Amino acid sequence: MAIQNVIESLRNFDLNDLNDVNNIGSLPGAVKSIIWILAFFAGLAIGYFILVTPLQEELAKTQKQEANLRVDFEKKYFESAHLEAYRQQKKEMELSFETILRQLPSDTEIPGLIEDITLVGLKNGLNFTSINLQAEKKFEFYIEKPIQIVVSGSYHELGSFVSDVADLSRIVTLHDFTILPEGGGARGSENIGGILKMNILAKTYRYNDERR
Repeated sequence: MAIQNVIESLRNFDLNDLNDVNNIGSLPGAVKSIIWILAFFAGLAIGYFILVTPLQEELAKTQKQEANLRVDFEKKYFESAHLEAYRQQKKEMELSFETILRQLPSDTEIPGLIEDITLVGLKNGLNFTSINLQAEKKFEFYIEKPIQIVVSGSYHELGSFVSDVADLSRIVTLHDFTILPEGGGARGSENIGGILKMNILAKTYRYNDERR
């Protein structure tokens, strides 16, 4: 009977009665229950968007920060675990760097280097036309000292000279060479056994002390 009464009251209910706020208390019990239920769920929805949504956003932000901190921690832990290996590697690099620096001639050693190049040329039977220092070029860590060399000899003597200069204890690199028959003219295969003139640019290097 109770259910039938509720259904009957809902059938007889006029929605226009909701417009009169003063008559809400006289509304059927079933209608008032529905209103309370709707108000309850509306309150839940409003509370969710006002209170829960900002908390969820804050949680997501905190989780992202946690992930970043975890990555940073793992990176620092890895670095600390390998710190001794890094220190040893640094020492080895410093020793290698010092070894390379010792191979770079100082200004006072340049004349000795030129003498070594001359001796290498004479040992291979070459005749020196000229060997001249060029203007040095400064870079961040080193200074480049070009040496222009003009020599003459056979094809094989020139080849041996280039190989021996590259094997000097001091760092010397060779660049921009031209080989022509003695007396000029175009180079040809028939001149391999004759006398050739080679113009070559040798470069040596020294540490740039001025950057300190």
